[in-house]
Amino acid sequence: MNARLYSDDELLALSGIQHFYFCKRQWALIHVERQWEDNQRTVEGQYIHERADDPFISETRGEIIISRAYPLISYRLGFYGIADVIEYVRASEGISLPGRDGYWKVYPVEYKRGRPKIDERDEVQLCAQVMCLEEMLHTRINAAYFYYHDIRRRAHLIITKELRDLVISLSDEMHSLFSKGYTPPATTSQNCKACSLVEICVPKLTLKSTSVDIYLKQHVKEAMKSSILTDVHRREL
Repeated sequence: MNARLYSDDELLALSGIQHFYFCKRQWALIHVERQWEDNQRTVEGQYIHERADDPFISETRGEIIISRAYPLISYRLGFYGIADVIEYVRASEGISLPGRDGYWKVYPVEYKRGRPKIDERDEVQLCAQVMCLEEMLHTRINAAYFYYHDIRRRAHLIITKELRDLVISLSDEMHSLFSKGYTPPATTSQNCKACSLVEICVPKLTLKSTSVDIYLKQHVKEAMKSSILTDVHRREL
């Protein structure tokens, strides 16, 4: 991981890494330009999170302690955020908890609407949470969980080196674009139909503008080439 530590003023919302993986332009519209539109998916997602986010409440279920709305921060990744649920499971090794005997393993649980995705947008968000917890608690976490609302069951996530490297790479790029205040151009895909910002993004119009820019640059290039050839021809005469 990059040895550089970010300052408080440089911290970005951890939840943005999912937006960034899904669509870099969507992330920039939300986090750089501060634009946001709700659609049915985002409203449902907020409701599910509110069910999980009950701050400062912990409960014990046998050998498991549950904390909700757990604040997260990482100065190495430059992220801040909140974990839906953190579970501490009694183990032979792990971290110590104030007022509790023994050792405990730490597992974040992220609540999601819908079903598991075909890409890694959910995985990078949960892995970023894991990396924040590791930095905060000085421990190593090798697994975490999703709870998907549509299928009503958990999905297990193994935290691999490849996933950690992907999170670091995305974090670096997010900070680079944010510091420049740069919003990437649109690219159309099937994801646009489900995007809550499609009316603000206007990908087709943006792509047309890009095409015009390319046309003008090509036109200028051809005009300059023609001018050079004409000048050479005159010299030959």
